[in-house]
Amino acid sequence: MSTILIKNATIINEGIQKKGSVLVENDLIKTIIYKGELPSADETINAEGLLLLPGAIDDQVHFREPGLTHKGDINSESKAAVAGGITSFMEMPNTNPQATTQEILEEKYKVAAKNSVANYSFYIGATNDNVEELLKTNPKTVCGIKIFMGSSTGNMLVDNESILDKIFAESKVLIATHCEDEATIRENTTIYKNKFGDDMPFKYHPVIRSAEACYMSSKKASTLARKHNARLHILHLSSAEELELLDQGMPLKDKKVTGEVCVHHLWFSDKDYDTYGSRIKWNPAVKSEHDRDELRKGLADGRLDIVATDHAPHTKEEKDNKYFKAPSGGPLVQHALVAMLEMVKQGHFTYEMVVEKMSHNPAVLFQIEKRGYIKEGFKADLVLVDPNQVWEVKPENILYKCGWSPFEGTTFSHTVTHTLVNGQLAYSNGQVNEKVKGERLSFDR
Repeated sequence: MSTILIKNATIINEGIQKKGSVLVENDLIKTIIYKGELPSADETINAEGLLLLPGAIDDQVHFREPGLTHKGDINSESKAAVAGGITSFMEMPNTNPQATTQEILEEKYKVAAKNSVANYSFYIGATNDNVEELLKTNPKTVCGIKIFMGSSTGNMLVDNESILDKIFAESKVLIATHCEDEATIRENTTIYKNKFGDDMPFKYHPVIRSAEACYMSSKKASTLARKHNARLHILHLSSAEELELLDQGMPLKDKKVTGEVCVHHLWFSDKDYDTYGSRIKWNPAVKSEHDRDELRKGLADGRLDIVATDHAPHTKEEKDNKYFKAPSGGPLVQHALVAMLEMVKQGHFTYEMVVEKMSHNPAVLFQIEKRGYIKEGFKADLVLVDPNQVWEVKPENILYKCGWSPFEGTTFSHTVTHTLVNGQLAYSNGQVNEKVKGERLSFDR
């Protein structure tokens, strides 16, 4: 038996801030102490002046393994995640080979069991011809089905109406969607390519991948979900209009259509393209200041349910191209939590809301067993943050395999000091403990 005592922290959990201590025994939270004598432990962390949060759960990452490991891999990106306070991740199927069969999916789990410092789950990917394989998915051991209802790589764009209908009608697991209307994007691409050729300014990315394209596809997905009473989670919502498509005015556990927003859509706007260029080229696109501000409001008032990253690294050489050759996506897991906490300091959010949207709600939404909260008997996935330790993002402190970040040069006022994964110190004193191994997430479904 091993024990760790985290003493005198400001615990932020379930909507409150309270000074207290937490005793961790093996992989579980044993006791939470608010008053009285503190127990002895094998190791004690003095957390005076620090915030203690439940580990963040990121429901959308691309860690690039197998097949694309020059960009990132499960080991490298999970190390960046725990350094950023993310203790669990759910990874996407558009790797090489694509995770579109149960056999390939299980191979990814085997790799993660050996190499991931954080806890993990993997989506199975939908295509126009693998419905029977999708329906074999075990709701208790797999986070969900991923459908690209818009542009994608390879054959993962699902545009067959009868196939979509069957998936929504028969899936026993949560359906997560990337929603952008392909026909609209192609039409816009033709217009702007004819206008600018290869020298297209990046600021037209949100014009090509427009709010209209997002709304049309999200509307289609939400209509299908309501028709079949399916459980739909729309990923990386990027426009104000899409918020009206989500279930509102009810507890999260009762919602059928939920929405995720990503950190970059809360932080950047189209006014940043001239400065950052390809570094903030994502799909869906970063859009107007109005869209960004409405997404912030939607998060604060409960219309949006969770915050994630869509962490999708590419090499500098790949990103440093002209518009049509530069791939979409960027690395975020190391900087997502501190960016959200910076927005607390800026007055947009509260600490309690950040914990709700990054820890509690992902656990509730995906029905993850015994994670996402600071509760006795729950897994000890915990993060300590110094709210007064200022630091700047520089190449030398970036842990992503690709070696860059859209936040390079940004100064953050909060620093992750310790991260525990299943009761083990996975990150402390600026170092990742690679001996720590995450666990496969399980789901109470």
